[in-house]
Amino acid sequence: MFLASLSLSHFRSHKRVSIEVDERPVAIFGPNGAGKTNLIEAVSLFSPGRGLRRAAAQDMARRPEALGWKVSGLLQTGEAVHEIAFTSENGGARQVTIDDKAASQTALGRLARVLWLIPSMDRLWIEGAEGRRRFLDRMTLSFFPDHAQAALDYEKAMRERNRLLKEQVRDAHWYRALEAQMARCGAVMHANRGAALARLAAAQAGAETQFPAADLELTQTEGSMPDTEDDLREALEESRFRDIAAGRTLVGPHRADLYGVFAAKGVPASDCSTGEQKALLISLILSNARALAAEIGAPPILLLDEVAAHLDATRRAALYDEICALGAQAWMTGTGLELFSELGDRAQYLEVRDTDGASTVSHD
Repeated sequence: MFLASLSLSHFRSHKRVSIEVDERPVAIFGPNGAGKTNLIEAVSLFSPGRGLRRAAAQDMARRPEALGWKVSGLLQTGEAVHEIAFTSENGGARQVTIDDKAASQTALGRLARVLWLIPSMDRLWIEGAEGRRRFLDRMTLSFFPDHAQAALDYEKAMRERNRLLKEQVRDAHWYRALEAQMARCGAVMHANRGAALARLAAAQAGAETQFPAADLELTQTEGSMPDTEDDLREALEESRFRDIAAGRTLVGPHRADLYGVFAAKGVPASDCSTGEQKALLISLILSNARALAAEIGAPPILLLDEVAAHLDATRRAALYDEICALGAQAWMTGTGLELFSELGDRAQYLEVRDTDGASTVSHD
C-alpha cells in the first residue's frame, strides 16, 4: 500500500504541488516553517478522521486567499489503483471521493491504512487520558474501520444523555433508548480496543528490534470498566443520579485510559525518561504496522514527523532498517538531509522551501 502521486491545491502553505513517488520511504527535508509537516498532514487525510492536527476543514485553507482547498492522490493497494480526493469549498466540511464517487469515512478506512507519530505525541504518557484514548483509537481504527462509526454513535447518544443530565431530568423513560445505544456501541468499542491491544502484544512478542516493547492495559479512569452491553447498560442506569449531580456521564468507554509499562524494566511509561518514552512510541507504531501487514497482507503508510531529531545514529539506522524491512512507504520529515544519511538509495528525497510566501517541493 502506497501513494503513487500526491497533489495539493491551496492547502496550508502550499499553493500548488504535484509530486510522483514510488513505494520506498519518502524523506522530506528543509528549514523550519517551510511546510514539511503540512505535506504529511495532507497524506494523513487519506485516513478517516480530521488528520494528524485534528484541524477543521476551514483551517486547512491557504491564507490569505481562503479559496477552499483540494488534496488528491493515487493510492495503490496490491494491483488496484484508486484515485482519492478531498475538497473543501468556502470553509465547508471536507468532502471525500473515491474514483470520482462520493465516499464515507468508513469506506476510506477500508482502503487506506495510515499511522503517524508527531512531536505533540511525545508527552502521551504524562498528560491526560484523552490523548491516550485518541492514540489507542487510532490504532484500533487501523484494524477495525467500523470502529469510528461505533464511536460516533456512542458520542452522539452521550451528548443527548448529558443534555438531560444537565437539565436535571429524572424520568427514566427519557434515558432508556439513549443508554441502550450507548451500551451497544460502547461494548463494540471496548471489544475492538481489546482486540487491537492483543494484536499489538503479539506483534511485539514476535519481533527482534532495538526498540523496547511496552506492556499495555486498558483501564478505567475511575472505577471498573463494564465490558459487555448488558453490564454497561446496567452501569449507566445505576449511575444516573450520580451523573445528574455531576452534569455528565461518568461511566463508559469515554472514561477509558491506556496504561503502559516499559516491559524490560517493569517501569511505568509515565516514569521513563523522555528518550525511553519516545522509543516506546516508535515501538508501538512499528508493532501496529507489523500487525497490520500480517492481517491485511500489506504494511500501512507511515507518517513520522521529526522522528529522527531525537534519535542517536545507531537507533536512527535501526528505525530505517525496520521501515525498509516492513516495505512501508514512510513519509518522514527532518530539517537536514544528513538526518536520513543511513537510508541511502533505499529512500526518495523531497526538499521543501518557502519561496515568496509559498511552499515549494522539489525532488532532490
